Amino acid sequence: MKKFIVEFIGTFFLVFTVGVCVVNPDAGVIAPLAIGSVLMVMIYAGGHISGGHYNPAVTVAVALRGRMPAREVPTYILAQLVGALRAAGAAFYLKGPNVLADAPPPAYVMGQMAFAEFLFTFALAYVMLNVATAKATAGNSFYGLAIGFTVMVGAFAVGPISGGAFNPAVATGCFSLGLIPGGHYLAYVAAEL
Repeated sequence: MKKFIVEFIGTFFLVFTVGVCVVNPDAGVIAPLAIGSVLMVMIYAGGHISGGHYNPAVTVAVALRGRMPAREVPTYILAQLVGALRAAGAAFYLKGPNVLADAPPPAYVMGQMAFAEFLFTFALAYVMLNVATAKATAGNSFYGLAIGFTVMVGAFAVGPISGGAFNPAVATGCFSLGLIPGGHYLAYVAAEL
């Protein structure tokens, strides 16, 4: 079951990052860097558990090579497709339908900002737990890169929506600097925790 949850989470963040970076683009030319980076950190976080496929075509290729039981293929693909569909819904909630690139940016409501903060705080904690505290990754040397790139991806993907704090201490500092409106501060902290 753990493998399928990892495939769901990894695929979710891959598709979510594609969605928020490409629909009504805020990331511009940085979108490919954000998309490639989220794939990298999700592979670091889940590769030791599920193989970090996050792609039905990769799953089929790995099975054909004999590196995973064929009986797991349908469940992997189901987890990946459900993750993709949930991610598309989340991206649509934050960004709405795709519009012309020269349209004015939308104004985001507190619920969207808190949701964006929740998602990438979750991603940050998920990556941190899987690369820096898991027995299967003990002695690794990539955890700093994976954690830092998770923050970078979040900043590219949802920074234009929420500011990209992903941390109650950072949110407190941003609030003190006047970067987070007073009425949003507690929502940020609650979503992050």
